[in-house]
Amino acid sequence: MRAGGVDVVLLDIHMPGLSGLDALALLPEGGPRVILCTAHAEHAVQAFEHGAVDYVLKPVEPARLQKALERARARGPATASTGAVSPPPKPPGTPVRGLGRLPIPTRQGIVLVDPEAISHASLEDELVTVFTTQGDFLTDFTLNELVEKLPSEHFHRVHRRALLNLTHVARLEPLDTGGYLARTLRGHAVEVSRQSARELRRMLGLRRGAEEEG
Repeated sequence: MRAGGVDVVLLDIHMPGLSGLDALALLPEGGPRVILCTAHAEHAVQAFEHGAVDYVLKPVEPARLQKALERARARGPATASTGAVSPPPKPPGTPVRGLGRLPIPTRQGIVLVDPEAISHASLEDELVTVFTTQGDFLTDFTLNELVEKLPSEHFHRVHRRALLNLTHVARLEPLDTGGYLARTLRGHAVEVSRQSARELRRMLGLRRGAEEEG
């Protein structure tokens, strides 16, 4: 906390009078960074859409709370009391970046996943499965929505039915189609289309394939 102002506020979902989400929505632009501390995981998406820095589930562990406070600190001090101009709030559906964890709606509830733990996502029978080091989750997210929410420097749409995190790729096996079969560190196989294979070769500084020469 700074002299003359508040930098970070911890709110619960259920409070006397206003809910934590209601209170969060009333805070001014450039106001205190907000961390939601609650036992109710189903409100995570709303919290992030309203600008919460983090969403910590009860019972709160000291190490988890410390990590949330570090994220709040990384956002910089509140600016409302200083008159500084802060960026406009992001509308619902804006990519969730810099928050540390991505809220993924599943049939069992909302799972908060570190994007770095996601190896890939695939579409089968109209349902998307997100594969992570924490487990695999069926989600209502589309692949297009995941592309928007995940950091573009690591995640690439390598096929119309697949999204791949290159940091989890162990090797690329060439296919007769001109594409690749990407093998992840966990042993999963992800098909890379011919067009995406060309882009990967350029990114990795590899020699062009025979079909690209001439």
